Amino acid sequence: MTDKATKVTRKHKHLRVPVLPEEEAQIARNAKAANLPVAVFLRNIGQGYEARSILDNRRIEELARINGDLGRLGGLLKLWLTNDARTAEFGEATIRALLSKLEATQDQMHGVMREVLIPRSHR
Repeated sequence: MTDKATKVTRKHKHLRVPVLPEEEAQIARNAKAANLPVAVFLRNIGQGYEARSILDNRRIEELARINGDLGRLGGLLKLWLTNDARTAEFGEATIRALLSKLEATQDQMHGVMREVLIPRSHR
C-alpha cells in the first residue's frame, strides 16, 4: 500500500529554485495578480506562457483611449446630423470617411477586448 505523497513523487518531478525572501514575495504577488497558485504560475512562466494579471492596466488604458476616440468621432457625427453650422462644409465624402473611421475604431476595440478576455490556450 502506497500513500498519496509517494505516488505524486513517482509521477511528478519537483524542481527546487532558491530565491531570496523578497523574490518569493514578488513571485507570490505576481501569481495572485494572475489569479493563479504559485506553482501553476511558475510552471506557466517556465513553459513560455505570458503572465496575465486579472486587470491588465496597459490594455485597460488602451481601451479607454479607443473609447475616447469613439466618443469624439460620435460627437462629430452628431454635430453633422443636427445640421450644426460648424459642420456645414462636411460633404458626403467626409461623412463616409468618419463612418469608416468609427468602424475601424470599433474593430480595434473588439480586437483588444478579445485579447483580454479570451485565454491564450483558446486562440
